[in-house]
Amino acid sequence: MDLQLAKEEQLTFKQGVRDCIPTLLGYIGIGLAAGVVGNSANLSIMEIGLLSALVYAGASQFIFCAMVAAASPHSAIIATVFIVNLRHFLMSAALSTHFTRYSLLKNIGIGALLTDESFGVASLRTSKGLPLSDRWMNGLNVTAYLTWIASCLLGGYMGSWIGNPEAMGLDFALTAMFIALLVLQLVALPSSKLRHYLVLIAYTSVAVYVFSAFFSIYIAVLLATVLCAAIGAVTEK
Repeated sequence: MDLQLAKEEQLTFKQGVRDCIPTLLGYIGIGLAAGVVGNSANLSIMEIGLLSALVYAGASQFIFCAMVAAASPHSAIIATVFIVNLRHFLMSAALSTHFTRYSLLKNIGIGALLTDESFGVASLRTSKGLPLSDRWMNGLNVTAYLTWIASCLLGGYMGSWIGNPEAMGLDFALTAMFIALLVLQLVALPSSKLRHYLVLIAYTSVAVYVFSAFFSIYIAVLLATVLCAAIGAVTEK
């Protein structure tokens, strides 16, 4: 245990910043796209900045802009964004066991800025048996957070020059980022676990298809994720 704590202490804020750098192109690309889409939904630069700072979730920001453009009721927008963001509870729960020795306040700070990308970077470390620390996680999260806000604001300014973001494929930026994270995660897995994960991916795809017959696609994805995550936790060896 002392050796594990010593390894954690070696992980600094600066190291977290360095480990975040490879993902910054993804944050910048998706942030620019989110800003452009926000501009096309007639959001002001201030509104785009507040959305990126307070919601801080690419998927939810794209959905928010689409629903605003469609003049959806405020209650529907709030409920949809909340449901889509529920996945952050799952991600936080998955990493929480690595931060049990830290205070509640530190854990709240880590969880509040956790994203799909930073979760992917942290999970990549844990899959290799490497430790995590609060300072390293804060370096990772803060770097991503500031980059995201700046990228969204820049995208908002650029949006006035782009008439149709979908025609340029900007709405696919988030999906492309998730695919890249999934590939990196699978490549890092040992062969014994790779088959298990591929089976879970197949289960999730089937579950999304089945649930989408009864619910909206956003709810279907969430339900499939919860169900297959539970199956994965039970069958993990």
